[in-house]
Amino acid sequence: MFGTNKIIARLDEMLTDAINGSFTESCYDETELSRLESKFRQYLTGKELATEKVKTERTAIKELVTNISHQTKTPLANICLYTQLLEEISGEETLPYVRQIRLQAEKLDFLIRTLTKISRLESDMIRLSPKYQPVFPLVETALQEIRGQADAKTVTVRMADMDTDEIRASYDARWTKEALGNLLDNAVKYSPKAGTVTVSVTALEMFVRICVEDEGPGIPEEERAQIFERFYRGKNAAPEEGNGVGLYLTRMILQRENGYVKVSCEKSRGSRFYLYLPRV
Repeated sequence: MFGTNKIIARLDEMLTDAINGSFTESCYDETELSRLESKFRQYLTGKELATEKVKTERTAIKELVTNISHQTKTPLANICLYTQLLEEISGEETLPYVRQIRLQAEKLDFLIRTLTKISRLESDMIRLSPKYQPVFPLVETALQEIRGQADAKTVTVRMADMDTDEIRASYDARWTKEALGNLLDNAVKYSPKAGTVTVSVTALEMFVRICVEDEGPGIPEEERAQIFERFYRGKNAAPEEGNGVGLYLTRMILQRENGYVKVSCEKSRGSRFYLYLPRV
């Protein structure tokens, strides 16, 4: 009969071997230790099979999304092109319907492109390359790209008065601009006409915080834990066009550069989204 100390010592060896991927049974008798080794081997085998199954499913999903993206790219581009041409020759009665076709085609194209990005990030086909660099160019570029959309809705997008030239953080410029752009897009989309979206940058001890504040309807407290999930859309979002993947993509991007995103709201007084970038 094996003593308690010997069983504990063997369990420690088993765990170490499991971590290193080299565990094998060494006891083949009717003892308690042999029974533990057998159950541990069964657990590791089941875990390996589950891991392999998840990996296979992810690969299949990645291939499916890639194929969909490839096969729909040209047809969607043609639909958008032809509907633009139809808009130029349509009469007053048919023009609204043609515009709806174009808008829905553009929405579908955006959804497919976003899902492709998510799939490639989740499968590590794309890896972010954060660099320690100034934050102001990131914010300035994102603001420039959203101003056309904001002007069309008569929404003012402004940068809070502060000196951000010397504030630096570690981030991937391309992907973080997309993450920030998603927050700005939502802020403009859900702001009322003649509303204001304010962006501010604050240097904290461990992070640089970029805040995007809008004057929209806000987000109910019971929904705030869900808005960063894929395809989730809150009840206040229903009147606006959207697909529920922008915030999910933003969260994924921030996680992959050791940052994070959060939200705070006051009832019916807009939302504040905070994007945290590591300073080291």
